[in-house]
Amino acid sequence: MKLLRSTAIVSAMTLLSRVLGFVRDLVFAQKFGASLATDAFYVAFRIPNFMRRLFAEGSFSLAFVPVLAEYRQRGDREALRHFVDHVCGTLAAILLIVVALGIFAAPVFVSAFAPGFLDKPEKFELTAQMLRITFPYILLISLAGFAGGILNSYSRFALPALSPVLLNIALIAAAVWLAPFFDEPVKALAWGVLIGGVLQLLMQLPGLARLGLLPRPRWGWGDAGVRKVLKLMIPTLFGSSVAQVNLLIDTLIASFLVTGSVTWLYYTDRLLEFPLGIFGVALGTVILPHLSGKHAAQDPEGFTHSVDWGLRLGLFIALPATVFLILLAEPMFLTLFGYGRFSAFDAQMSGLSLAALALGLPAFVAVKVLAPAFYARQDTKTPVKAGIASMLSNIVLNVIFVGIWVWTGRPGAHAGLALSSALAGYINAGLLFHWLRRSGAYRPGSGWGRYGLSLTMATLAASAAVLLVSGQTPEPVTLNAWQRLLWLTLAVAAGGLSYLLAAFASGLRPRHLRDRSPT
Repeated sequence: MKLLRSTAIVSAMTLLSRVLGFVRDLVFAQKFGASLATDAFYVAFRIPNFMRRLFAEGSFSLAFVPVLAEYRQRGDREALRHFVDHVCGTLAAILLIVVALGIFAAPVFVSAFAPGFLDKPEKFELTAQMLRITFPYILLISLAGFAGGILNSYSRFALPALSPVLLNIALIAAAVWLAPFFDEPVKALAWGVLIGGVLQLLMQLPGLARLGLLPRPRWGWGDAGVRKVLKLMIPTLFGSSVAQVNLLIDTLIASFLVTGSVTWLYYTDRLLEFPLGIFGVALGTVILPHLSGKHAAQDPEGFTHSVDWGLRLGLFIALPATVFLILLAEPMFLTLFGYGRFSAFDAQMSGLSLAALALGLPAFVAVKVLAPAFYARQDTKTPVKAGIASMLSNIVLNVIFVGIWVWTGRPGAHAGLALSSALAGYINAGLLFHWLRRSGAYRPGSGWGRYGLSLTMATLAASAAVLLVSGQTPEPVTLNAWQRLLWLTLAVAAGGLSYLLAAFASGLRPRHLRDRSPT
């Protein structure tokens, strides 16, 4: 129940952030549409955002939190403060060098991440200019992630989960009030990213002060704790960010496709991040310090219990979300963004890639539970193996699916990239699950067969309800904004209610999401 409450807190805070994120994207769509300028901004934002997930939410957190749990378990407060101070100073120093290189070599980064822009000088130069502004965000958000890791370890989940709200507010303000002052209005968004990073870092500091762990940065390359974190970070740099690596590969290939492809994939990722961020990331955020504590306390039964719980809850949420994202993809884009300069064709293309990428949502959520199970045990090599297999599969599938789309001459080749990422997600999750069981660290509880049958019946019921509502209403493109919203709400409500009723009718009860096994 404590895990469930903590997950609910993180989910609630993330929901607020995601709602503001949709407001942000709605403002972007209306003011900027899908154009050369937006393609440039989304690449300039995706590069530091990718590195944010490597350092702030990815490899650093996954390496730092288990070691922090060890220091807490020892009960030596002075050693804990020493460790925090030296990790903070070392991380900041390394990232300052990275930021300096990024600003100086911005054109090199653009060439590497969006080589299709090389033959479009205006787009290339605009991307490089904005990347120089957004690159310091890596330093700011990584330090915010460091602070958030400490707060999460002390079960202070609300503040770190709420901090992305400030980034969204900064970007909305930049789009509405700063943009008119720039010769190229989209440049205001780059400054919004930088301002948002400053605000997110400052928001974490009072929480650390209340814990008595406000860091005094010290260089600590030779410190034993720092070296242990760095040693664990090296493999997790890749293993924790497979999904982001795949998205960057998609962006690279999309840069060669028709104008708008990068932007369509951006909006696809944003909509998928709504359920994935609210539930998947929340699960991963809560379960990592919990599993780290179980491992440090040498409690294998509690460890496997927690993994089992995370998988069951994750699938219970992910399956209906997958149904909604696939069956209602285009109507969602029309309802949320289909105004101003974001055309019906943009909604159609974005919906096509969303339906493809949403197929992988259950796998993406499962990875958020399975990967921390390895990192909590300080096994950073196994997720790398799964990640390499996933990435290579993604590349091969990209070539196949995009090649088929281009060969047939049909619009929407970018959807082939999304479909490849979805299938690669299942390869990643499947390998992690297999290797975790083989290691003996996880033994699935009883009742999974019955639980799986209940979820299957509920998912089919939700799909039927959504299709029934869809068949009884006009095409969303013919409706006004309020009619679209009403129709979409009705479809989601019908699907959600049918899902819950069918799950209940098949024997699923709330205790099955709390107890060890659904029997």
